[in-house]
Amino acid sequence: MKFGYFLNHNNLDGQSDFTTVLENGRDIARYCDRNDWDAIWTTEHHFGHEGLEVNPNPIMMGVDLAAHTERLRIGQAASIITFRHPVQLAEDVALLDHMSGGRVEFGIGRGIYPRETVNMNPAADVRNPEVNRALFKESLEIIREAWTNEFFSYEGEHYRFPQPGLTFDHPMSPPQPENTDETGHLSALSLIPKPLQQPHPPIWQVVDTEPSIRSAGEMGLNAMFWIPPTDALLPRFEMYQDARSTAQGHEAELGEGVAVLRDLFVTETMQEAERLAGEGLLTYIRWVCNYRGLANHRYPGEELPETAGKLDLLSYEWLHPRNMLFGTPDYVAEKIAEMRATLNLQNLLLWSSFPGVPHEAVMNSITMFTEEVMPQFASSDTTSDARGAR
Repeated sequence: MKFGYFLNHNNLDGQSDFTTVLENGRDIARYCDRNDWDAIWTTEHHFGHEGLEVNPNPIMMGVDLAAHTERLRIGQAASIITFRHPVQLAEDVALLDHMSGGRVEFGIGRGIYPRETVNMNPAADVRNPEVNRALFKESLEIIREAWTNEFFSYEGEHYRFPQPGLTFDHPMSPPQPENTDETGHLSALSLIPKPLQQPHPPIWQVVDTEPSIRSAGEMGLNAMFWIPPTDALLPRFEMYQDARSTAQGHEAELGEGVAVLRDLFVTETMQEAERLAGEGLLTYIRWVCNYRGLANHRYPGEELPETAGKLDLLSYEWLHPRNMLFGTPDYVAEKIAEMRATLNLQNLLLWSSFPGVPHEAVMNSITMFTEEVMPQFASSDTTSDARGAR
């Protein structure tokens, strides 16, 4: 099994200066790099004055983390491709791939919060999911085309490359049939550089809903899940497996090309995990679920009771058995073993640097997990490497 760390930078109520936020993240990355973790993943959020999500650019953050590590793979969970110009994003990720020595995992998403999507790109407004999904698909197609072809062209609803009627008359760049039509106008462009990994870095989509799960499988993307309990993840894994199998023309195994993110805090006792990090995680879950609700935390077939408030059910006791890896090394190892047995899980991402939790406690938890839990899941089996999906 492969283990990745999810570095969701936060700075609740501005308690630390941003330099400290960055250095704490580097500290985690350096430790993981030295201690056999597979990857570190950063995320993208904007306008977060509350301090719960404060990294606006996972590509730039990846450049910094790559400079402080040697072997750790550098992922985004996720780059919101509907916010950015697709050619510039393709260039940026290709540059990061070279700067990191071919260590990039390209994670992508459509955006979650209207405050972000509308203001970063009105066409990405998640309140209009049909347009948002079309923009996402178009942006991904452009990035793939630009990465995998010496010259590329594209014509869609939102983008067109190259722009029609354009000539490039320069003695050091004579017209050639690959990029110039019979009228002398540019017909194709070339992305420089291409990624170091060929044909391109592995691509992951953060998914949750049925359309996103099926679409990721159909487009040959790896899939990344977060909240649902293990038993509720199984039908989602099977849905993705069916779509992936159809797309690749042969049967994909359950768990192939899939990663799950879980919230982690390992301590000597169950009570200590709750005391040190329980409120920090609940603070973040309140932030997310005030927008999303609690339905995604349900067990299969479970109906949540009606309550006056959206989050009245939410408590540490309610949440813990559903998807939290909080507790002793033995407890956490048991829950991971259940996930592997039920889902054939091959890639597990873990987050422990919750809002308001002291950095020293975070590092102690990561260290205990690394020393006492990870060795129980050493990669001695022959399961597929999800990194092979392109």
